[in-house]
Amino acid sequence: MNMIIRIVRMHFTEAGVDEFLEIFEANKVAIRNFPGCAHLQLLKDAEDAHCYTTLSHWVDGQSLENYRKSELFGKVWGR
Repeated sequence: MNMIIRIVRMHFTEAGVDEFLEIFEANKVAIRNFPGCAHLQLLKDAEDAHCYTTLSHWVDGQSLENYRKSELFGKVWGR
């Protein structure tokens, strides 16, 4: 099995941080429960309060691709 690790670093405006955190908080359980997701973690940059990173582990590339094409992905990351 080839586990896929996905790291996404995001920079926000000051106002955008609160909106992002609300969206992430509201959807993190659904993302964690998406078929093929083995781990999801949100990391805050120690030096930049407007920078966050998501770290997710996927059981395979197809699971990640299914997530990226899902309605959930569009709802969370489309904003």
